[in-house]
Amino acid sequence: MEPALPTGRRHRPWICLAAAAAALLIQLNPAWRDALLYDRAALARGEVWRVWTGHLVHFGWPHFVADTGLLLILGWLLAARHARFTRLALAFMPVFIGAALYWLDPAMPRYGGLSALDLGLLVYLALQGWQRNWADWFWPAVLAIYVGEIIFEIHQGGRGGGMIRFDDPSIQVATSAHLASAACALLCWLPVRFGRKQDPPR
Repeated sequence: MEPALPTGRRHRPWICLAAAAAALLIQLNPAWRDALLYDRAALARGEVWRVWTGHLVHFGWPHFVADTGLLLILGWLLAARHARFTRLALAFMPVFIGAALYWLDPAMPRYGGLSALDLGLLVYLALQGWQRNWADWFWPAVLAIYVGEIIFEIHQGGRGGGMIRFDDPSIQVATSAHLASAACALLCWLPVRFGRKQDPPR
């Protein structure tokens, strides 16, 4: 049986709360969207901030609530055991995802939302949970659901991936961003798997 996770002020997911607050501010100011969205043409002109800010832009309130809500849940779950990873992931995973989209998916002109970051955090959390108890069925089930969603997205050509409706009908589910975030999480987990067991609480 695993020990209870410590709670308290020092284990609150401040970085996730800050990201959620920034996403809310952007959602309340829709005129900011075009300047902050991941936009391939704008990136080619040197507007590199979009690699980070694009993840904070959402296509409607249902999209915002789903993505930001999951980020906060994952933030609380990760705060005690993997706070360092969470901070580094929110800083550097957008770069990994943005590079993958730019170089490997030139057909994706625009991208927005926290879903790829959410799924990267979820994959890392699931891998860490499974590592603590290889006989536990819960975390493999989480990973299987994730793989199933990705397969469904690919099969639907980006039109599947859940019940969320975007406020822009031209937007598709960014399967390549989800695959990139999963790859990033796996690359972060492998040194932990074959090195130290887990991040110390911060």
